[in-house]
Amino acid sequence: MALSSPPPPLHVLPASDPPYKLLQSHPTLALLAHCKSAANLKQLHSQFIKFGLHNTQFALSKLLEFCALSSSSSSEHYLSYAHSVFESIEEPNVIIWNTMVRACLMASRPDAALDWYVRMVMAGAVPNSYTFPFVLKSCAKVGDGEAGRAVHGQVVKLGFVDDAFVHTSLINMYAQSGGLDDARVVFDKSFHRDAVSFTALITGDLEPNESTLVSVLSVCAQLGSLEMGTQVTSLIQDKGIELNLRVVNALIDMYSKCGDLEKARSYFDSLPKRDVISWNVMIGGYTHTSRYREALILFQQMQLSDEEPNDVTLVSILPACASLGALDIGKWIHVYINKKFKDLASVTLLTSLIDMYAKCGNIKLARQVFYGMKAKSLASWNAIISGLAMHGHAENALELYSQMLRQGFRPDDITFVAVLSACKHAGLVDLGRQYFKSMLDDYNIKPKLHHYGCMIDLLGRAGLIEEAEDLVKTMDMNPDAAIWGSLLGACKAHNKVELAEVVAEKLIELEPNNPGAYILMSNVYAGAGRWDDVAKIRTRLNDKGMKKVPGCSSIEVDSAVHEFLVGDKTHQQSQQIYEMLDEVDSLLEKAGFVPDTSEVLYDIDEEWKEDALSRHSEKLAIAYGLISTEPGTTIRIVKNLRVCGNCHSATKLMSKIFDREIIARDRNRFHHFKDGSCSCNDYW
Repeated sequence: MALSSPPPPLHVLPASDPPYKLLQSHPTLALLAHCKSAANLKQLHSQFIKFGLHNTQFALSKLLEFCALSSSSSSEHYLSYAHSVFESIEEPNVIIWNTMVRACLMASRPDAALDWYVRMVMAGAVPNSYTFPFVLKSCAKVGDGEAGRAVHGQVVKLGFVDDAFVHTSLINMYAQSGGLDDARVVFDKSFHRDAVSFTALITGDLEPNESTLVSVLSVCAQLGSLEMGTQVTSLIQDKGIELNLRVVNALIDMYSKCGDLEKARSYFDSLPKRDVISWNVMIGGYTHTSRYREALILFQQMQLSDEEPNDVTLVSILPACASLGALDIGKWIHVYINKKFKDLASVTLLTSLIDMYAKCGNIKLARQVFYGMKAKSLASWNAIISGLAMHGHAENALELYSQMLRQGFRPDDITFVAVLSACKHAGLVDLGRQYFKSMLDDYNIKPKLHHYGCMIDLLGRAGLIEEAEDLVKTMDMNPDAAIWGSLLGACKAHNKVELAEVVAEKLIELEPNNPGAYILMSNVYAGAGRWDDVAKIRTRLNDKGMKKVPGCSSIEVDSAVHEFLVGDKTHQQSQQIYEMLDEVDSLLEKAGFVPDTSEVLYDIDEEWKEDALSRHSEKLAIAYGLISTEPGTTIRIVKNLRVCGNCHSATKLMSKIFDREIIARDRNRFHHFKDGSCSCNDYW
């Protein structure tokens, strides 16, 4: 450690108001991190004295903390040096006292830690919430229950009994000192029954009963604390506790909600006999982690078992149906609800049905469920307004919003996302501005990122790029990737190349490993004919090893969901699908359709570009629908990305050629293709 170049002397330090910012940035304090030996420590201490740092409690506390708590502090020499530094302080504050108590505990001297605590109290220093966990742990280590009770009295006297860390330390102290009854009394009287305090009881050789284990695992699940849940699992194993159905269900729930689905599934599979709770927690685990396909498969396995689904099962599985567009399964659930629950179905369950039907493309049935509800919640109104918005029925959505207000419901932030989405999908700029203003003025709802995103998308699509840019600047939060992405998309649509470059850099800063910004910027340059810049973008993508997120579309046929990637040939009926694609392309060509190849890689010839477009995932899904369903049947597909302009134009014409209604849900909204036109009116 080089001390040959001394830092500048510290200026006058007022005793009553020391300049802590100046102290914190003083170069001498920074040298503590580089101190490696006892000689260095003494040399550094002399620097403290030379520059007047020894007159400040803040600087001395840092020196004390280093020699007491650093990795070298296990040495008795460092602990002794800490003691000598402490003795030089005229009126040590509680932080300094705490440091000495903690130093002794870390040095495996719990008896000395208790001596320091007694000395602290005798000196008139008042312990705080950081003092007692160290002191109580010291009591536990020396096994002094009487001393622990005395400290407990101080905790109560000073009002720290409800502090979560002190409370857990008390339980630990009593449990490890043999006072299990006292530990249980502290636990039962507390409002802080979290996973840590439960575990403190269990680790104290208290034989936990079934209810205790289920409770602590439930808390771990609610907190999402996999680490704590794993500790509880280890305790169960160490104590040889029998894993009955109720405990295993709690383990499945905990591991599911903590994100370890494989561990949860292993416990689920190990059950010789499952009840409805077993199925519910496992299905719910898949749904909550967006593993919707696994959730549906498991639900279908449940239907083959002797266990009937209940309302909890259905609330868990409906979001999976909604996400995958599994309308047939959703309809089966609706029939099951009507049969099993009749007029007793909960508002929550019926609201989930509305959401499922809307997201599966059947807004008519979503409306039927909504209007058939005897009682409606705000969530029910939000679900139907949002559903109408995503299907392009802006006028109906906004009329329902007015009805909701007339019936006495007060909108929340989710309501306004739905209302603003309706305006966005229909290009209702003036109304969008009014609703956005109404949020804060009429309902005191502060706009969140989703609300700003809707408005910026609305303005950008309408060509009001400057207004959209100004709105971004007025946000009192940092714009997220979705907002910059909306603005970049608007720049592309309206040929704002210079602004697009600025926005793209912002987007890349937020998501450096997301190829989306690069792809979109490449299309901006392609639209402007700047092929050298397109090449540079492609080179950057290749250098970073990033690839465009592949398009993925799904279609449900006979209650089975089939997924297709772009250019997919893995389906068992792949040959028939591509034969149908050839027929589709031939009919489109005869009808005068000309593929738009402007956004396909510029360095391949036109024939290859057209071939690439014909293999987009939605075209494959539609082709499969054409060969797998009766003529006249509605085809419903779900796509993970925004429908491209070429496929949108082609699908309009396909709906007319084959006399089919084709309903497509992309990342942003629904498109109802019928008789050669689309419900979005080419505004999406």
